[in-house]
Amino acid sequence: MVGRIIETPACVAEGAAWLATREPRFAALLDETGPLPLRRKTDGFAALLDAILGQQVSTASAAALWERLELAGLVTEDAVAAAGEAALRDCGLSRQKIRYARALAEARLDYADLREAPDSEVIARLTALPGIGRWTAEIYAIISLGRADVFAPGDLALQEAARMLFDLPDRPTERALRAMAEDWSPWRAIAARALWAYYRHMRSREGIR
Repeated sequence: MVGRIIETPACVAEGAAWLATREPRFAALLDETGPLPLRRKTDGFAALLDAILGQQVSTASAAALWERLELAGLVTEDAVAAAGEAALRDCGLSRQKIRYARALAEARLDYADLREAPDSEVIARLTALPGIGRWTAEIYAIISLGRADVFAPGDLALQEAARMLFDLPDRPTERALRAMAEDWSPWRAIAARALWAYYRHMRSREGIR
């Protein structure tokens, strides 16, 4: 069964209000950050391909890769599946990312069906593919599918934001942050948005080193 889907700023505001009541630190966070952004993107092949390109590279590098693929007409399932390694390599993809991109294209995922799948099934289906780990699958569920109760504790920005917000001595591990986030259900994806906003706010206030 699919739970709540975050579709509008009103959905985000509802979740943020719930979190502020549940946890005083989130109320203080929201006073500093102001309203949280919607953070929704379209779903489908291009969204997952973009996520794969962004793994272990800077935002600027990922954007440059995507621009080259777009110029070459290699951002659809059919085009990537039919492309030779040389064409993808010419766009700047590493051998590993070429393998992941082609595996995604050849998988022919039913993206419409994925929209109707329970959260756990979405994660399981995506992580079964080469190059898609749990973090990528959870980010896709949060941002592209709008799942309200999915969290991505492997995200370093979320870990660092949680450390600062909760005055922890060290950055929490993925396992520890996943356990913490259980208290934020059924709005864990809004908690993620709040922590991302807090991370940006704190980095801006302190200056990026």
